[in-house]
Amino acid sequence: MGLIIDPPNASGHGRLWSHLASDLSFEELHAFAGALGWPRRAFDGDHYDVPAERYDAVVAAGAEPVSSRELVRRLHAAGLRRRGAKRGQKQARQQGLSPREP
Repeated sequence: MGLIIDPPNASGHGRLWSHLASDLSFEELHAFAGALGWPRRAFDGDHYDVPAERYDAVVAAGAEPVSSRELVRRLHAAGLRRRGAKRGQKQARQQGLSPREP
């Protein structure tokens, strides 16, 4: 258990994206993302969006590859799944924060 990442299969902004999450705690997730140099504003409610070109580096850094279905299942099981995560992204844009990409 710990850091998990699904395959880059979500499209948006002309790219494919993965989702990096933790099935232990948000603290673990933020610490891992911070070690990769990602700003906290890149957090999307219960995960970080990861562009496809960074997937291999995230796996090499220690994230466990899982299917998208498994990622969501494990977040639910850990009580860490937050519905409406996109609301945080919209609020950040409204506040004039820069793009959330890590």
